[in-house]
Amino acid sequence: MNNLLQFLVKHIPWFVFIIYVIISCVLLFSNNPFQQSVYLSSANGISATVYEGYSGVSSYFGLKSVNEDLQARNTALELEVAQLKKAIHNYQLQIPDTSGILARSGRNFSYVVANVISNSVAQPANFITIDRGSDDGIVPEMGVVGHNGVVGIVNVVGKHSARIISLINPYTRLSCKVKKNSKFGTLIWNGEDYRYATLTELPRDGRYAKGDSVVTSGYSSLFPEDIMVGVIVGEDKAMSSNFMAMKVKLSTDFSQLKNVSALNNKMRVELKALETKDNNPSGTKKEEKK
Repeated sequence: MNNLLQFLVKHIPWFVFIIYVIISCVLLFSNNPFQQSVYLSSANGISATVYEGYSGVSSYFGLKSVNEDLQARNTALELEVAQLKKAIHNYQLQIPDTSGILARSGRNFSYVVANVISNSVAQPANFITIDRGSDDGIVPEMGVVGHNGVVGIVNVVGKHSARIISLINPYTRLSCKVKKNSKFGTLIWNGEDYRYATLTELPRDGRYAKGDSVVTSGYSSLFPEDIMVGVIVGEDKAMSSNFMAMKVKLSTDFSQLKNVSALNNKMRVELKALETKDNNPSGTKKEEKK
């Protein structure tokens, strides 16, 4: 306390001076409009500067929450973009494989798009495995096509995958025709080059030339008519005096298979029932031997 009193007594002239200055300023700015306006302008400027500085400091310390919010939004947008990309990719898979095929086949065929997960081209009998099975609507004896034409026929089906007998398999027999004159025969693979097959049993009265398109005949329930198979590149060895054979370059590049479509003929059950009746011309049920 004594120290405080000594300090006040020692500096009392300064305190008196400050009080006089305050009183003078109050009298000056209260009675003179010009000085009052100058004071208010200066005070407003100082207040604005102080407020701006405070706002900047507050914004800086608030950046953390803003960044967290932006990061959360960016993550959500990235997930949406990934989902859209996947949806677009799946949609694009369906267009090349089936748009032309379904246009030609009408409403009788539906399809299931699949990815190739296993494939062989150098074996005596080649097979393809896809990532779709019975849970996806795949059944045996579905025709399979790719971007450029016929691929093969489904023969073994699991719940989540299926095996396809490739067109480059000696056990595959495909009914085809030469597009320009509709002369039909049977396409077989001789087990040599995966790029070529042989169209056999062609009538000799037809005219065939290099570059002629070979397509499906439509005589099977597996494939609609006019699906591309390949082009004639030359004559193969003669079958007999009545028939000839043509070497065909296949339109499907089996070494580059990635996506395929399995075709389901909605009339297949009915057609198979008719074929069964054809095997029994009388149409009557055979009696069982007792």
